[in-house]
Amino acid sequence: MGKAIGEILPYALGAAISVIPIIAIILMLVTPKAKANGSAFAAGFVAGLALICIIAVALAGGSNYSSSSGPTQTVSTIKLVLGLLLPFAAFRHWRARPKRGEEPKMPKWLASIDQFTPVRSFGIGAALSAVNPKNFALSLAAGLSIAQAGLSTGQDAATIVIYVLLGGATILGPLVVYLAMGQRATEILGGWRTWLADNNATVMSVLLLVFAVVLIGKGISGLSG
Repeated sequence: MGKAIGEILPYALGAAISVIPIIAIILMLVTPKAKANGSAFAAGFVAGLALICIIAVALAGGSNYSSSSGPTQTVSTIKLVLGLLLPFAAFRHWRARPKRGEEPKMPKWLASIDQFTPVRSFGIGAALSAVNPKNFALSLAAGLSIAQAGLSTGQDAATIVIYVLLGGATILGPLVVYLAMGQRATEILGGWRTWLADNNATVMSVLLLVFAVVLIGKGISGLSG
């Protein structure tokens, strides 16, 4: 189990560095429905991470993952393909970065976030973790790594929980700050939001390139036996 946890830690870190979801929950926490919408959004985000990871473990689990086996080659190929796709996403983020003196562009739905309901907040949170290409790829890679470890069902579940909690830490963190500090948290959260909005494209470009290298390396290593 320790080896599996070591394998998923980089993927959990990558999922945690999700700039738009962090900005979204910070904005929710300064609206009249802060507690309900913020909690629903965080629940949706971690549920999305868990869903993709569980599906990957369920589909890939129970196979023979000895060196050079068919399943090992398949998993390694998937990781390699994911790694080769991420640089394209990194380039897209880099091109979208704001020029000097220009306001960073944010998704249009953020402007209406004060009108969200808890149900919509949950759905948006789930989509940003399960459908977002970066988080989908990282959760898929984490699930495949857990399946390869050949753990018991209980250990699989525990490792998935660890991945989800670490991957969702930056979404759960602002919620915890708000619940602990109430309105006093507004200034702190506002500072986080401003920095993240200004540096979103750069952070995501670098992160995607780093994980592209990680996945390509793991894919090549697995395919070479």
